[in-house]
Amino acid sequence: MTEQDDRQSSKFWYGLVKRRVFESGRNSIAGLTSCFAHEEAFRIESIIGALLVPVAFWVSESIAESLLLITTIVLVLITELLNSAVEATVDRVGLDYHDLAKRAKDIGSAAVFLSLMLFIVIWGTLLVT
Repeated sequence: MTEQDDRQSSKFWYGLVKRRVFESGRNSIAGLTSCFAHEEAFRIESIIGALLVPVAFWVSESIAESLLLITTIVLVLITELLNSAVEATVDRVGLDYHDLAKRAKDIGSAAVFLSLMLFIVIWGTLLVT
């Protein structure tokens, strides 16, 4: 393999990675936009989260505490995104009642509940101490 072949190969891989990163980013933005448009819980959690990020810096005594508080906000949003994806998939399969569909939706809801409980415990602990 010549030096010119190495450069062409590098350009090929660079272009491929660049294109994949761009497409992934575009799909991610579409997912966030769609969830914000169609899911009330995600809208509420996003707005509250955006308001709480500056509060996290104001109430914390260290950067580690700030990051912990912000991490709990992001965790709630991630969990809500995954729950919304499960709900959309179940609804796509069919709107008629099925025990497995109910179980899937309940499990997704439980995940959001646990992330919210973690959020409350961490924020509460850091605000009280």
